[in-house]
Amino acid sequence: MTTLLHGGTVLDGTGAAGYPADVVIADNGTIAEIVETGNAAATGTDLVLDATGAVVAPGFIDLHSHADYSVFGAPEALTQTHQGVTTLVTGNCGFSPFPLSDEHAAAGRGHTVFDTDLSWNWRGADQFLDAVDALPLAVNIAAQVGHGALRIAAMGADRRAPTESEQGRMRGLLRDCIEAGVVGLSSGLIYPPGSFGTAAELADLCSVVAEHGLLYSSHIRNESDQLLTAVTEAIDTARESGARLEISHLKAIGPTNWGGTAAALAMIARARADGVDVGTDVYPYTASSTTLTSRMPDWAMDGGRESLLLRLSDPVTAAAIADGLRAQVGPSLLPDRIVVAHTIDGPYREHVGRSIADIAARLGLDPAQTVVELLRGQHAVVSIINHGMSDDDLDRVIAHPLAAIASDGAELATSGTQQPHPRSFGTFVRVLGHYARDRGLIDLPAAVHKMTALPASRLGWTDRGVIRRGAVADLCVFDPQTVIDRSTYDAPWQLADGVRHTLIAGRPVLQDGLPTDARPGRVIRGRAGVVSDRR
Repeated sequence: MTTLLHGGTVLDGTGAAGYPADVVIADNGTIAEIVETGNAAATGTDLVLDATGAVVAPGFIDLHSHADYSVFGAPEALTQTHQGVTTLVTGNCGFSPFPLSDEHAAAGRGHTVFDTDLSWNWRGADQFLDAVDALPLAVNIAAQVGHGALRIAAMGADRRAPTESEQGRMRGLLRDCIEAGVVGLSSGLIYPPGSFGTAAELADLCSVVAEHGLLYSSHIRNESDQLLTAVTEAIDTARESGARLEISHLKAIGPTNWGGTAAALAMIARARADGVDVGTDVYPYTASSTTLTSRMPDWAMDGGRESLLLRLSDPVTAAAIADGLRAQVGPSLLPDRIVVAHTIDGPYREHVGRSIADIAARLGLDPAQTVVELLRGQHAVVSIINHGMSDDDLDRVIAHPLAAIASDGAELATSGTQQPHPRSFGTFVRVLGHYARDRGLIDLPAAVHKMTALPASRLGWTDRGVIRRGAVADLCVFDPQTVIDRSTYDAPWQLADGVRHTLIAGRPVLQDGLPTDARPGRVIRGRAGVVSDRR
């Protein structure tokens, strides 16, 4: 199908100023021509899309998504197509639904921050990616493999260093995943069992990643009072292994740590000047979202979720866990700033949307005891939103030239009974509308660059994230005057406004602001950005 985008202003993704042009898309899904407005012949074109008064940009590439845990339930991905997102990079923070080993399959299935209904009918990356590729996808998916998943498949969820044999098994599993087409390795060093991993263990795995020119994405070991130590560890891992590094969702959590992003960004810039290929990304919100188990002392998570539940059921051990939580109250653990976003069915569902401090008052417990009760009563599956960052830090990271925009979101559906973070629904349009247009923190070409060519470059892709002849026609057309996010913390289930058309390989999945029946999304495999042809 040949398509003509007529009458728009092209922002090509490079950061260059926009210019009026028509974009012609060939029937093979690539950009055939970019010509002066009005000079492209509509005769013989299968579809003409009006872009008058709108910006034509490359489709947005989300470097940090957790949609691998939600895509099976909502492959139409309306939360993304309404933002102009065309590619989701999954497998972040050390979490991926693969690989699974027979002996540690239960621990692998339990290693997630999400309440998921995945079938788990796979073992390796190849089987998982084939299962995703068989879905009627409205977005592209590119998967990383999680360090935590590798560790569990090789050695379970034990709190110890791997043996030489287990380390070798992790390397072998990683190579299998690379051969299947993953685009990188991620770590989540605040989440067990990733938090049990050593710097040497990670550098060894990253050396395999470096051999193949893939990306190492790290949710670093600390984002509060030890932020700079954690940034140093990530940079040292990249320097030692030769891997390209993406420091995920850079932030400084807790009022006593606010301002810390300035030094962190300076460290990243110095490392890059010294030859370390390092970048970072950010979501445009001052609240994070994670699992309540991330607040557990490491020893309490030894052996995984089921072992934690056994400890929580023992009064003496549960009291020790509560003591450990009380010791953490401070810069990054303020009970009035932590809000429950998700629980499973049960007596605590009524507390979704309430802070830990509020729930504690209602239950007549202190905050530490409340956390223990919530986890014990919800099979240790509780998600939280933590209002812990400052606007100044957020502005600083968004404006930095090395920072891409990425959501850290997971929700692809448009309704639910929980209260998830609004970043799934509004990250990209919030930057375009609130930060670029309304506040002028960055200009529009820079904003588009941070969502397109910049993330593509981190993945090593050259034919996506840009508008030029021969590039894949993953495109977004938005109204620069009206584009905005609607999702809020109190009312998250709201789609974005202002995106007119979203195209995957030249086929509209959103047309005139409405979803179509087209499902041209594919799994993108490997550094070259090769689209799977396995359907």
